[in-house]
Amino acid sequence: MSLRPQKTMSKEIAMQDQKDCSVIKVKTSISRRWRLALTAISFTRALVASLSKKDLLDYVAIKVENPTFLDADPKALSDMLRGKNLESLKSQFGGVKGLAAILESDVKGGIGSTAEADLMRRKNVFGANEYQKPPAKNFLSFVLDALKDTVIMILLACAVISLGFGIKQDGWKDGWFDGGSIILAVFLVVAVSVVTNFKQSRSFQKLSAKSSDIKVEVVRDGRRQPLSIFDIVVGDVVCLKIGDQIPADGLFLEGHSLKVDESSMTGESDHVEINGDKNPFLMSGTKVTDGFGSMLVTSVGMNTAWGEMMSSISRDLDEETPLQARLKKLTSFIGYVGLSVAATVLVVMTVRYFTGHTTNEKGEREFYGGKTRFNDAMNAVVGIVTAAVSIVVVAIPEGLPLAVTLTLAFSMKRMMKDNAMVRKLSACETMGSATTICTDKTGTLTLNEMKVTEVWLGGGETMSYDQESTSNMSPIVQHLLREGVGLNTTGTVYKASFASVPEISGSPTEKAILSWAVFGLGLDIDEVMQKCETIQVEAFNSEKKRSGVLIRRNREKTTHSHWKGAAEMVLIMCSNYHDEDGNIKSMNDQKRRSIETVIQNMAAKSLRCIAFAHKKLEQENGQVSEKLEESGLTLLGLVGLKDPCRPGVREAVETCTAAGVNIKMITGDNKHTARAIAIECGVLKPDEDVESEAVVEGVQFRNYLPEERTAKVDRIRVMARSSPFDKLLMVQCLKQKGHVVAVTGDGTNDAPALKEADIGLSMGIQGTEVAKESSDIVILDDNFSSVVTVLRWGRCVYNNIQKFIQFQLTVNVAALVINFIASVSSGKVPLTAVQLLWVNLIMDTLAALALATEQPTNELMEKPPVGRTAPLITRVMWRNVIAHALFQVTVLLTLQFRGRSIFGVDEKVKNTIIFNTFVFCQVFNEFNARKLEKKNIFKGILKNKLFLAIIGITIVLQMVMVEFLKKFAQTVRLDWGQWAACIGIAALSWPIGWLVKCIPIPGNKA
Repeated sequence: MSLRPQKTMSKEIAMQDQKDCSVIKVKTSISRRWRLALTAISFTRALVASLSKKDLLDYVAIKVENPTFLDADPKALSDMLRGKNLESLKSQFGGVKGLAAILESDVKGGIGSTAEADLMRRKNVFGANEYQKPPAKNFLSFVLDALKDTVIMILLACAVISLGFGIKQDGWKDGWFDGGSIILAVFLVVAVSVVTNFKQSRSFQKLSAKSSDIKVEVVRDGRRQPLSIFDIVVGDVVCLKIGDQIPADGLFLEGHSLKVDESSMTGESDHVEINGDKNPFLMSGTKVTDGFGSMLVTSVGMNTAWGEMMSSISRDLDEETPLQARLKKLTSFIGYVGLSVAATVLVVMTVRYFTGHTTNEKGEREFYGGKTRFNDAMNAVVGIVTAAVSIVVVAIPEGLPLAVTLTLAFSMKRMMKDNAMVRKLSACETMGSATTICTDKTGTLTLNEMKVTEVWLGGGETMSYDQESTSNMSPIVQHLLREGVGLNTTGTVYKASFASVPEISGSPTEKAILSWAVFGLGLDIDEVMQKCETIQVEAFNSEKKRSGVLIRRNREKTTHSHWKGAAEMVLIMCSNYHDEDGNIKSMNDQKRRSIETVIQNMAAKSLRCIAFAHKKLEQENGQVSEKLEESGLTLLGLVGLKDPCRPGVREAVETCTAAGVNIKMITGDNKHTARAIAIECGVLKPDEDVESEAVVEGVQFRNYLPEERTAKVDRIRVMARSSPFDKLLMVQCLKQKGHVVAVTGDGTNDAPALKEADIGLSMGIQGTEVAKESSDIVILDDNFSSVVTVLRWGRCVYNNIQKFIQFQLTVNVAALVINFIASVSSGKVPLTAVQLLWVNLIMDTLAALALATEQPTNELMEKPPVGRTAPLITRVMWRNVIAHALFQVTVLLTLQFRGRSIFGVDEKVKNTIIFNTFVFCQVFNEFNARKLEKKNIFKGILKNKLFLAIIGITIVLQMVMVEFLKKFAQTVRLDWGQWAACIGIAALSWPIGWLVKCIPIPGNKA
């Protein structure tokens, strides 16, 4: 490499500077030179290492080029991280900082260019952060599954035989009608079922994709911002905190006490400590269990082990729910009854035919022993078998699973619009049975918009916070508070330019404290960080409810401990306090009590009280302690943070109480704050004081004897200063008492309680990924009103299924009884195979669509929860089913045996009237099924446009079947009087339904 004289080089640089008038270009030039220098150093190190083994060369020529991320090998990066090869990281890439330079990223500010073109180039080189999913089940698979049904196969076989004999006997022109009609009807039933199931499958896949879209904090161009996991690219700097799922493979940049759970990748349950010296490797899919930090993304998508693993796994949202399992048993029972009836009909009709007890349309005997042609006998047998199989089709309520799927899919879609994302289908049903909801306070009952409203310092009075309230503060205390807030935080302050307003990010509590320090104390967080070195950090956790940091100021040997946390917890650690003038004074018992009174007064105003404390550690025997001290601290001051209740939360709580659902508030705040907020939200009545044991602390609940805990748990309304273990203990205790428990949670430590509960509800905004994965439903807006919406939808799902069961049982009972009695008595069934298949289509698919899409009403929240062991078919439902089935059977049997004389018509017209009346009975009965108990069956009907559309479609298709598809449906045209008679008889279902609902039911729990 040729070197130029220094003077010449200086001149050239000077000339270049004169040409460059843009400051941005100068900065770019400097950064390129730094990358050039780093690359040269890394090459030289590698060269020296190789030459130390074999000294063969007298000189070396090195050609240095400016590397870009285009030169980086994605496979080499992936292999280095998977193998956790520290040597390769240092020698091949020049360490973490060297690799960051190669990837054109800054370890503090992240990717400099956020232009779409630059991000796309990175995706082209390293791939997108997505994995290839296994192919979804296609439409043809659904068709094949439907055709595998045994009953459908038998029907098709009968249809083919009937088609063959019909064509042979009557020719192509007229012989195909019987068999062809059955094939067409079967095709229609299968087609509707397949299309419906296919659409629901696609809906579930979309939901799966939505639940996989995780938001992470990413630093780009020096600015911290939330970003979808799918938008992350190689070179991004990602911020990590407890509970986060690591979104891609990467390297540790900075942080404290960072530990990850790699069990999802390695199977090892021990948490792995991450640091810059020995183990900087972070793997996609693992979860942060402790500490915080930032990482440099090095591999994404299919270049990670997690991506490869997930590409071979398809998440099945279409799992069988408990209600579907119960319905399967009901379906099997009804199916067995149907099979028994069909078998009886088959035997009776076959015996009657071969013994000559059946007649044709002209009244002539059908079977004459040896005189009857084989084709005629075979046609008759095929017809008998087809009729029997058709009875089985009607009897087996295969529409029940479809109805559950439809109502679940519909409710899931609507719940997503109402800010609730279902992760497990069973939760939709179970939520309807919930008897108790254990809810967090912060962000669920409250807005989670913290703001410092009160400040207490030293011996002074509590001040309402404003810009002037800090003017009288001691400079010493101000300096210590700026230091304590600026260094003991997981939040960040970003300022784009000198004149711009700072952007503060972090948790709501951190944002509130940082806002107070920045605007009230004049905190410059970058300046504070530059002047101090952080030695040790203890991250905040829900057990200790505090966080601490040990620091050393530049050019000083002494160290300083700063603590921040729940006021009572920090106060216990303090022995001294700063007075108004900044002097340190000893804290006697009287002073401690007065400070405790200040804390209680803040808490009584619904304020979260945070304390700050400090301790200076001097040299002892020439040694400075580098241990974070937890005793002998000096109290700096207290701040009160106000988090207002959410609008409408009181009404939501009252709605739950009216619905028989108990609300229990579980919070980490002290007892006084918890009680004040519980009263404000309506969880606690003002007259329910602490002595009534409606409000307890976590440690108190924990220390109860098991029998005492079980006896008192129903009376508890609020649990303050609780830990995640206390929440888990309460859930277990409530379940032991027979409650169906729903629990909200947002932290990593809430995972056991969320899993233990019957319904786990995680928070979409503040919730960690660990909490979300442990939950059944994600509340996207963290709002308690959305929890009540989920409860309402849960009850709606259960109620819609009951409506459909009532409707289907009525049709099943009526069809079975009519066909059985008619076949036994006359040897003929009034409803043909095609007609029965049409009825099956109406009641299975169309009725499922109509009744499963009913929206929740306020009436649902006026009844108590159904409980864990309540029967699916209630006494009210049995009353309605028996009454309507009895009416239909009576009417249709009367028409079967007296129809010809009543209307003065022939056999074909009579059978058409029976078929038409039966279908219209189901149409009118669909209205009755909308309300199981209420007499007004039309209330809210205009809101369900789909119901009205399906009723309209059914009526139109029935008219087409009777009037125009005569050969297909084996019907004849009816005159206006006969149509009016059919509709009039069927319409009697409405007044009968009204009268039946007047019959009282003892112990009604419908």
